[in-house]
Amino acid sequence: MRFIFNPRVSCYNKGMKYAWGLFLWCWASGYVCAQHNHVQIAQQNMPAVVAVNVFQKDGGTFSGTGFTLTENGVIVTSKHVLEQALYTNITFPNGTTSAEALVLAEHPQTDLVLLKIAARHLPTVTLGDEHTVQPGQTITVIGNPRRLQNTVTSGLISQIRPQKDGTVWLQISAPISPSSSGSPVFNERGEVIGVAFASVTGEGNQNLNFALPVSEVKNLLAQAQITLPVTAKIPAKNPFLRHIQKSWQITQRLLRRWYHAWFAPNATH
Repeated sequence: MRFIFNPRVSCYNKGMKYAWGLFLWCWASGYVCAQHNHVQIAQQNMPAVVAVNVFQKDGGTFSGTGFTLTENGVIVTSKHVLEQALYTNITFPNGTTSAEALVLAEHPQTDLVLLKIAARHLPTVTLGDEHTVQPGQTITVIGNPRRLQNTVTSGLISQIRPQKDGTVWLQISAPISPSSSGSPVFNERGEVIGVAFASVTGEGNQNLNFALPVSEVKNLLAQAQITLPVTAKIPAKNPFLRHIQKSWQITQRLLRRWYHAWFAPNATH
């Protein structure tokens, strides 16, 4: 038996190896990009996360976190932030302070309230779908712990906890410190899926933090008869899967190009 060297087949095999190498490189790049998605989410949403400043009736002060829902100044935060409030205003990430923030709507059962300030052209967040939230899901939280504005933390949805009163709490592992009540909890697509409001503190307790699902924010908006503008739908895939799909498409194109370059000329028509 004689083995005949075919340069076209040899080059094709080398091309296959190169294509698979490229695919693996793109796959690894996609993984790295997915890991750095917190940076993109933070950059996109930090302008819409604000500090809620409360001047209390007894002369004290209190602060929390909120985030803007509409360009004309509708803001959501935790209701307990406003306890004993005499006057409330908002501080934006650039240091600008608003006039008085007034209560627009509050939830009778959950720790949420809508505020309204006089404003135009504010940056806003995008609300996500509460039905897609699952334990183990990666999250990003932006808040103002101890008045340290735009602090970014990350973690997981630890569990979904139904309550006896019919409400639902999202247990999260992202750190939540004082003044972070009202912080938005983002999914991998940069959409708000919850609002941080409570932590279990004390000896032996670590990362026992809770958020209310975004459905409660939507209920408040409906109560106040506010309709948010419809945003373009993003494919329901996380960045890692999108990179895998794109890498495979590139690899397929390279394989087709090599095939036609080395074999198509031999085809008969």
